[in-house]
Amino acid sequence: MNLTNTTIIAAGLTLLTGAASAQTPVLTVYTYDSFNSEWGPGPGVEFAFEELCACDLQFTSTGDGAALLARLRLEGARSDADIVLGLDTNLMTAAVEAGLMAEHGVTPEGLTLPIAWNNPHFLPFDWGYFAFVHRADMDDVPGSFEELAASDASIVIQDPRSSTPGLGLLMWVQNAYGDEAAAIWEGLADNIVTVTPGWSEAYGLFLEGEADMVLSYTTSPAYHLIAEEDDSYDAALFSEGHYMQIEVGGILQTADTPALAQQFMEFMVSPAFQNVIPETNWMYPAALPAEDLPEGFETLMQPSAALIFTPEDAASARDEALAIWQNALSQ
Repeated sequence: MNLTNTTIIAAGLTLLTGAASAQTPVLTVYTYDSFNSEWGPGPGVEFAFEELCACDLQFTSTGDGAALLARLRLEGARSDADIVLGLDTNLMTAAVEAGLMAEHGVTPEGLTLPIAWNNPHFLPFDWGYFAFVHRADMDDVPGSFEELAASDASIVIQDPRSSTPGLGLLMWVQNAYGDEAAAIWEGLADNIVTVTPGWSEAYGLFLEGEADMVLSYTTSPAYHLIAEEDDSYDAALFSEGHYMQIEVGGILQTADTPALAQQFMEFMVSPAFQNVIPETNWMYPAALPAEDLPEGFETLMQPSAALIFTPEDAASARDEALAIWQNALSQ
C-alpha cells in the first residue's frame, strides 16, 4: 500500500495529539447540580485550577449534597471520583464511617469560619445560615418556628434524604427544640406546600409564587440585591437562632491521582477559589475576610444565635430527626 507524504504527516500528528492528551492528568470532582451550573462556581473554579495544574478538571454533578453521598456509597470502590465537593458537617461522619474518605494532608491557613476547624478528612469551602426567605412585602412574617406553625404562611422545603438544606432543617429544629421537635413538625405539616428533591427546585417554585416562603439561606437575598438589583427579598429572623451549614470538600479513597487531589484541596482554600464563591454560590467563603465580601453582603440579616451540631452529634441525631419528620408529614 502506498502512503502519500500528507497521509504520513497526518498520522503522525494524530499520534502526537493522542500522546499529549494521554499525558494530561484528569481530576474528577463530584459535586451538586447548582455548583456545576453555568451560573454557579464550577466554570470559574475549573478555569482557575486548570491554569495552575496543567490538568483536566472534570465536574460530575448529582442532585443535591445528600444525593452525592448516596451515589458514592453505591459506587464504592468503583467510583471515578477523586474529590467530593458539597457534603456538609451533617454528612461528614457518615462519609468517613462508610470508608469513602482519605486524609487531605493540608494545614489550612486564613480560615474565617465562625468556629474552629480541625478535621483530617474534610476542608470547608463556604458556609451560611439556613433561613426562610420571603418577599419583603409579606405581612406578618413569622419570627420563630412556633409562629410559623401557627400562621397561614405556605412554605416549600427540601427532602432531607436527598438534600443538605433539607437535612439542615431537620437539624435546626432538633437542635433548637430537642424533645419538643415532634410537636413543631406536627404544627408545620399543614404549612408545607411540597417537599422537593433539592434546593433549586424549591427556590424555583417560590420564585414562581407557589409559596410564601422557602427554606434557603440568610445570604439568598444578596443574589437578588447584587445580581438583579432587586431589594424585595428578605430572610426571616427566628428567635431560636439559625442553624449553620458548613460545606466541605474531601479526597476519595478512589482517587487515581492523590497528589493532584491534594493540590486541589490546597487551591480550595486559596483566594483564587474563595473569591469565586460569594457571587456564584451566594454563601460566605470559608477563607475570605468580611471586608473582602462584595458590597451588599453587609446588609444581610445576622442571627442572634448560631446553632450547629458537631459532625458526630449530627450523625447520632439524624435517624431520630428523620423519623419524627416522616411521621409528622404522613399524618
